[in-house]
Amino acid sequence: MEVPFLANIKSSIKDIERSRRRRIRNRAVKSRVRTYIRKFREAAASGDKELALEAYKAAQSQIDRAVSKGVLKPNTGARYKSRLASLL
Repeated sequence: MEVPFLANIKSSIKDIERSRRRRIRNRAVKSRVRTYIRKFREAAASGDKELALEAYKAAQSQIDRAVSKGVLKPNTGARYKSRLASLL
């Protein structure tokens, strides 16, 4: 995709393109984490313990994956998981 860049230096243009790709990927991962958290909150609010536990495990897995990819910082991931666990 040819985008008019402000940069003239080839390495800077490549950096801008890499940043764009990372931003798109990171946004998708964060969105997936938020979706799983929302699904867990809905399951917890429904009162179904079995469904809530299953949703918690899925959300925890997505949070851990985002932390391992560097999308979320470790403390942020831990905080998210702690707050979800308090709802169980």
